[in-house]
This record gives sequence, structure tokens and C-alpha cells, in this order.
Amino acid sequence: MTSDYTSTGARVARNELQSLLESMFQSIGMTDGDATLLSDSLIVADLSGTHSHGVLRVPEYVKKMTTDGVNPAGRPQIIKDRGSTMVIDGDNAMGQIACTFAMQQVIARARDTDIAAAAIRGSNHCGACGYYAEMALPENMIGIATTNALPTMAPEGGADPILGIDPLAVAIPAGKEHPISYDAAFSGTAHGKIRVYEQKGLSLPEGWALDGDGVPTTDPSAAISGLLLPIGGFKGASMAMIMGILSSMLSGAAYGTELGTMVDGPIAGQDGQFVMALNVASFVDVDEFKSRVDAAIRQVHESRRAPGVERVWVAGEREFETRVINSERGIPLNDVTLRDIRLSAEEQGIDTSPYGWLAA
Repeated sequence: MTSDYTSTGARVARNELQSLLESMFQSIGMTDGDATLLSDSLIVADLSGTHSHGVLRVPEYVKKMTTDGVNPAGRPQIIKDRGSTMVIDGDNAMGQIACTFAMQQVIARARDTDIAAAAIRGSNHCGACGYYAEMALPENMIGIATTNALPTMAPEGGADPILGIDPLAVAIPAGKEHPISYDAAFSGTAHGKIRVYEQKGLSLPEGWALDGDGVPTTDPSAAISGLLLPIGGFKGASMAMIMGILSSMLSGAAYGTELGTMVDGPIAGQDGQFVMALNVASFVDVDEFKSRVDAAIRQVHESRRAPGVERVWVAGEREFETRVINSERGIPLNDVTLRDIRLSAEEQGIDTSPYGWLAA
């Protein structure tokens, strides 16, 4: 079948994709629960249309846990506890495992302390931060999550990759409308999205990247070995620096160039993250808050549109609606992603014959 993701590929049922990924991650030493969690985090990204943080990363993650030193059986633990604040050591587990553990802890604490936060060290790549921020929504809390990242961005006016794109995710509960869910890096795009453009054979939009010499480029291959550009110039670079500090210096995790390089790769177990939960009920009546958030969202929807614009969106709406479509129709994956997953599965001795959509 043809997907909306690219001109060739397939739409894959979520349960089949989940089954395969769980088998792959279990085969390299993850517990059943951790394999399910890691698989789910990637699949939710693809369901949402955020393919840069989806299953195209499976071969990369398998390599991390088999040859690059990440601990597939790592068990995060609290190493400093002051009630509403914690420092968590990820035990060199995948970042999804450490961040989920941390978010579960801060949500539980915020029921009593109203606001709770955790700084994480000893972690690794954690995927899309919105996955953790949204964990707070069913509890009528506001979720916040950020992470450091390999340095791929220069400061405004610079030409050296010394800043990570260090994203910020915020999820805010609503009533009848979709929750507000913002998750974005402080670069013009994510590195994973450039990989998607390279897979598709497409040119990048202008203003996303520089080549290795600091010259603007629309060539995704040149951008991968070059530099990402901050959004808003100095403002975006400054916000990335701030997120990097929150994600690393409160816990003792690595910052900036201490994490490694895009050429040599990341140093296992050096990533850091920061998560927070705010209990809405401790500030205002929950129903009143949700009603006002709904009103703010509808004000955006009802605002006058620019010529040629059919709809004005609020952060997260596209993703929530895309999840519904892809849950019904199947998750769209392109041929390159399907091939890479098949090869990675076969390397791990996984029988791929039950998964016809992986056929070469």
C-alpha cells in the first residue's frame, strides 16, 4: 500500500509493529516492560506524524544497546530525594526508560506537593519529549520535559557546533478541546527530520541548516555533516542553551560538547533530562481551568485567517488528529525505514516472515 509519508511504502497496523519491535528489543536484553515502553514511544511518534522520532530510529537504538555501550537492562533510581525535587540516575538505560520513570515519580509527588521536578543523569537519547509531558494530562496536571542533545547547532553568528537543539515540551490539559501539546527543538528543524528529507530525496526548506563551512544549504546530506540553524537567531540559541543547562547541570549530566560529537557519536550514559509536573488543582479549580483553556483554543480557531489558510491550529492538534487517522488506517512508513527495520531484525535473528509489510 502507498502511504502519505512518501510516494512508496506501506501502512502498518500498530499491533503488528509493536509485536515486532518488542521482540527485537527483548532479544537484546530489555525486560518485557521496557521493550513495550520503548516500542510504544517510537510508535506514538509515527502515529502523530513525527517520523523523525519514530521507528526509523530502531536500527540506531539496537546499535546503541548492542555495540555502543547503552545498558538494555538499566534500572533508573532516585539518588537524591527532597520530596518535591529529585535527582535520578538512569543507570545508562535508554532515555525513554529513565524519563518515564522520572515522570511517573514527579506526577505521584505533585499530587501531594503540587509541583514536583526531577533532574536526570546517566541517561541516553529519549526520543520525543512530548511523550513524557503528555503523561501528566490524565492527572489534570501540566507536564514539562526537556533534554540535552549532541551539539549540532552554532550560537547566533558562530560557526562551531557547540549547542544542542535541546527541545522543550509542554502539555496542558483542556476540556472538550484537544490538550495543548507543544514539543519542539530550538533549531529550525530536528536532525531526525533532516534524515527523513534525505530518505525522501527532498531538498530542505531554506533557513534550516548550514553546511560544514557555515554556508546556508538545502542539501540534507550537507546539513547532516554541517550545522542546524537556531530559530529566531539569538533567541532560539539562548533558549537551547537554557534547556541544556536545565537538562544537565542540575543532575551532573554532560553538557554540550561533553556529550560527544555527530562524527564520533554520543558517549553512552552521559545524557540528561529534566521533567516537571504542576498540579492544576493546587492553583485553581480544574474545571474552570479547562474551560478557560478551551476558550483560548477556540479563540485561535475562530480568529481571522490569512489568505489561502483553511484552518488555524493550536500546538498538538495536528498530532492528535493524525493519531486517530493513522490508528484507523495504519502507520505510514517509507521503504527505507521498512528496509532498515527488516535488516536490523534479521541481524538479531528475528523471523520477519510473519510481517509481510517488511518484504524487500
